[in-house]
Amino acid sequence: MRYLKLQLPLLALALAAGGCGAGGRPGGSASATPAPGSNWIVVEGGSATPSPSVTYGGSRSPALPPVSFLPVDPTCAREWTVEPVLIPLEVTPGAGKLTVTWPRQYGSTYRITAVKQTLKAGTQDPYTWQNVSAGTGCTVTATIGGLASGVPYVVWLDAPGTGYERDGQRHPYSGRSGVVYPR
Repeated sequence: MRYLKLQLPLLALALAAGGCGAGGRPGGSASATPAPGSNWIVVEGGSATPSPSVTYGGSRSPALPPVSFLPVDPTCAREWTVEPVLIPLEVTPGAGKLTVTWPRQYGSTYRITAVKQTLKAGTQDPYTWQNVSAGTGCTVTATIGGLASGVPYVVWLDAPGTGYERDGQRHPYSGRSGVVYPR
């Protein structure tokens, strides 16, 4: 550390006293006179050539034919509120049951369950998954029965076989509802 403290002032003193030419070596001299030789920019006199004009031939194409669309299944035309990673659910409460509807994706099979949301200390009540096949329509509907009336539940949806995007990211494979109460 002492050695470094001694070197810095000496280096600053040497640069201040001698400037950049402190080494004392003879260098080449610079002059503003050009060396003999040919010019590197070639300039030739003349006039600019006009750009060619674009000409169109033929006739204008006729208007497009009228468009008609195939009829759409009303369940496919439904607008879903989609979160980036969750499959959207629509839950309809019934007497001791919940009917759950969601958009079918990727031909996956599904499983759903209803989880009680009552406060309970200690071990929570077990829940069982109900397997649901994908079907062929635009939506999948399943009913969860045997539920207590007036008790809060959250429906969970799992779709283990949804597959992957080209970049390796999984398609949405789970969903959940808000709190719902069977009648």
